[in-house]
Amino acid sequence: MNIKSYLKDKKKEVDEYLDNLLPKTNKFPAQLHEAMRYTIFAGGKRVRPILCIASFQIFDSNYKKVLPFASALEIIHTYSLIHDDLPAMDNDSLRRGKPTNHKVYGEAKAILAADALLTFAFQTMAESSNFEDRLIKKAIFNIAKSSGYSGIVGGQFVDIDMEGKDIDLPTLEYIHTHKTGELIKTSVYSGALLAGAKDEDLDNLLKYAKWLGLTFQIVDDILDEIGDKEELGKNPGKDNHYNKFTYPSIYGIKKSKKIAEEYTQKSKNYLAKINADTSILNEISNFLLERTY
Repeated sequence: MNIKSYLKDKKKEVDEYLDNLLPKTNKFPAQLHEAMRYTIFAGGKRVRPILCIASFQIFDSNYKKVLPFASALEIIHTYSLIHDDLPAMDNDSLRRGKPTNHKVYGEAKAILAADALLTFAFQTMAESSNFEDRLIKKAIFNIAKSSGYSGIVGGQFVDIDMEGKDIDLPTLEYIHTHKTGELIKTSVYSGALLAGAKDEDLDNLLKYAKWLGLTFQIVDDILDEIGDKEELGKNPGKDNHYNKFTYPSIYGIKKSKKIAEEYTQKSKNYLAKINADTSILNEISNFLLERTY
């Protein structure tokens, strides 16, 4: 299959769904809705919703049913980016080639727009009627867990707490697997869960997604050092500026690339244990390893 065409097509579908889903800017308070939409539609690869769709497709071809959950995962990801860019966090002025949300709307309104996105994501999932209630409840529970103190928030907290400090590899992996990896894991898991996957397959997909999430962040860290600003759509060199420990800062670029390759293979090994067509996830793994943005 042509993975670039697949990613492009699914991104378009997710974008169209999000456009219809999010509150319109002609409704009061208009600027809040505008700020919510601003970062959602500032670009992005839509990795998390596409992982949810691809995982769903392994067990059920009617993937349009999972679009509410896939889109909610992108909304949660976007909320985390708005917070991540704030002056109190990473203090970034550029995201996806455009000024960050707080640079356009101010800090207070950016925070509120992010809060609105996070809560709207759970409203969207709760309103879905495409699946059995027990599956919806389980999916929402796991997505909430991955978004909170045991996921994104926990990883972000430790990341900030460790700035400028010497940290060991387990702590670095905790940051990566929580700040980035948890939402990737729950994207894969929720798609398969809602499609009716068996427990054994869900377990293998969780293990696949764990190594995929680590790879994703290692590649991010490499690109932060050697990536092109125009292609990345953000300012590189952020990790060095804040004295953050990363795989490249510990192992160097060459070895970090080798580790990313090894982790990608580990992730794909778990896909091979599933008695179904996992070729899309396999190709997504290759794409995320080789990406330059």
